[in-house]
Amino acid sequence: MSALNLNHVSKIYQSRQPLWKTLFGGGGGAGKGFQALNDVSLNVEHGEFFGLLGPNGAGKTTLISILAGLGRASSGTAAVCGHDVVTDYKMARRSLGVVPQELVYDPFFTVRETLRLQSGYFGLRSNDDWIDEVLANLGLADKAESNMRALSGGMKRRVLVAQALVHRPPVIILDEPTAGVDVDLRRTLWEFISRLNREGHTILLTTHYLEEAEALCGRIAMLKQGRIVALDTTQALLARVGGVDLEDAFVRIMNNDEIMEEAA
Repeated sequence: MSALNLNHVSKIYQSRQPLWKTLFGGGGGAGKGFQALNDVSLNVEHGEFFGLLGPNGAGKTTLISILAGLGRASSGTAAVCGHDVVTDYKMARRSLGVVPQELVYDPFFTVRETLRLQSGYFGLRSNDDWIDEVLANLGLADKAESNMRALSGGMKRRVLVAQALVHRPPVIILDEPTAGVDVDLRRTLWEFISRLNREGHTILLTTHYLEEAEALCGRIAMLKQGRIVALDTTQALLARVGGVDLEDAFVRIMNNDEIMEEAA
């Protein structure tokens, strides 16, 4: 049983017919739609630090949304720790912590209240000891009683990470966690996440900082136009494609269809 499993997952966003056409008729039906994922199959094993890379619009966030139960695949299945995200969504969601790209927060609560509410969502009533540990490890201990709206963007992002970890999930998904944050947060975050990975947590990372992926990830998948075009260990990808580093290999794969077909 893998930590994460995607089996022939496709996702098509149907285009909608304008309201005036629906009300008054005229014109054809809705358009063909946009295919965000195309027959994606992928396994991430327990304890892996796995990188999911691709340009904007490649399908990374759509894939994460399906795993998190925020969207449904048009076809195929997805599971977290063996729990189907549709038929066994409660256990799948409990097994997963997600750090989203967007800074989503409630401006009326303090940092500690936010984490206590998140704990309650998972049925955890006495979770303050772990909350304190997470706050300390993310450099938030002195902000625990601060209101969320008073925090800087970097501090808000730290709280999002804390929310994802508050129920101690075995699988953690980080969707561009260091986008737009300072060097200190990047260092603090990776030290803490690397420690969790050493303790057995599975990590799935999406990032545009390819030096982070090269340093942290044991295996990497690359997405382009909704398809996996490369999947291997970091060193094997570099050896197969060539290039001085992962960024060089990434550019070669994204711009060379022959390399993409071989790597896939």
